[in-house]
Amino acid sequence: MIPVCETEEYMEKLLAARRAGEQGVLAFYEHRIGCICRNPRLMLLPMDDHLAHRGDGIFESMKWVDGRVYQLDAHIERMQRSAKGLYLAPPCPWERVRDIALEVARAAETENGMLRVLMGRGPGGFGIDPAECPVSSLYVVAYRFKPMPEELYEKGLTAFRSSIPAKPGYMARMKNANYIPNVLMRREATERGMNLPLAFDDNDFLAEGATENVALVDTEGRLVIPEFTNALTGTTIMRAVELLKDEMPIVFQRVREDDLYRAREVLMLGTTGDCVGVVRFEGQPIHDVRPGPVARRIRDLLRQDIKDCGIPLR
Repeated sequence: MIPVCETEEYMEKLLAARRAGEQGVLAFYEHRIGCICRNPRLMLLPMDDHLAHRGDGIFESMKWVDGRVYQLDAHIERMQRSAKGLYLAPPCPWERVRDIALEVARAAETENGMLRVLMGRGPGGFGIDPAECPVSSLYVVAYRFKPMPEELYEKGLTAFRSSIPAKPGYMARMKNANYIPNVLMRREATERGMNLPLAFDDNDFLAEGATENVALVDTEGRLVIPEFTNALTGTTIMRAVELLKDEMPIVFQRVREDDLYRAREVLMLGTTGDCVGVVRFEGQPIHDVRPGPVARRIRDLLRQDIKDCGIPLR
């Protein structure tokens, strides 16, 4: 029989139970409790939070490097847009969400890390009606940053057309907690032994990767960014546009699969990897099968931008 435990015994068992990934958690915050904790065995999500059993919530991920948090305000602004799309309000002012994120990063006491900010409909029941939840939930986690191996910047990535279709536009344009298509894309990449799955929409236009945006340099030397019709507007790609706009022409337009084969460069842009060149698509070479100068330039610009514009933690 399964034992029925009182509170004290249950807490003892909870603290003694090992959990996968606990070595990666540095600090976390839950709004109901109102404090920061560093013991990952206490990092728990109420099972009746609609974030858990309905995916009814949003999130953002950002990094800090050399003690500087990068693009915090851009991520908070995008989170506000996502919250509006779900008719979701935070349990505290947005300015406080920003402050909490910085405090959790400081509590991690490390020079490099990742922040995950999650906001859910909140606990209150196991139905689907948002009215079950009187107060929304807020969780902030600082965890270890695993940078992309340096060799991938030198040899480039391999990509393929995913069998998982792009999300509908209204879902793709908010960073919500329903990431099943993204999960299936990543699984497919592992099965095929490639780095980057690319989703296409019903009209056969390129949308995005599993967690990254994609761009290309065309034969005219323009940076071509697929329209965000069925893709999330990435903070990294939009910052790259701002940093690069005086150096080369930049256009937003629809991109088809054939455009990738003709490109001088194909680029992957995202929070973790900054910018990485893609050298093969569906096994076929892209240009000279080497990461190109635009990929290197964008990465250099982003790395310098972290130093110049990142928010210092100390």
